[in-house]
Amino acid sequence: MSVVVRGIERAEVPDAVALIVDGTLAPGGERPDDLDAYWRAVLATRERGGDVLVALDGSAVVGVCQVMVFPHFQHAGGWCCELESVYVRADRRGGGVGATMLRAAEDLARAAGCYRIQLTSRNPRLDAHRFYRALGFEQMSQGFKKTLG
Repeated sequence: MSVVVRGIERAEVPDAVALIVDGTLAPGGERPDDLDAYWRAVLATRERGGDVLVALDGSAVVGVCQVMVFPHFQHAGGWCCELESVYVRADRRGGGVGATMLRAAEDLARAAGCYRIQLTSRNPRLDAHRFYRALGFEQMSQGFKKTLG
């Protein structure tokens, strides 16, 4: 596998957004016609010590993951890492792309001094749950979300 993981560049945003649109369980929630909004999210994430990572096979975006770093009120204000928008292109799942990308996310979290890395995964994504467990993530909580608006 020749996948490289690094911070996203502006020119890769359309492909990363298309990957999310193709893999989402919530159709209609994305706005692929407003790429500047996605780029602003990248810049804001970087300002806070995180990044949006892409997995690249050559110039093809085959994975994306947002890595957010923040001070946790618990653990005496220790730094925590939250992963969001973890997507691997359907035809590349099971080939190591996701594991490579999550190792890079973990490396970023460790470099930022985070004591924990966490993520949520939608209930229907049973294959993803097995994948996360295989990478050492423990299912410790039940997640809840409420859409505002």
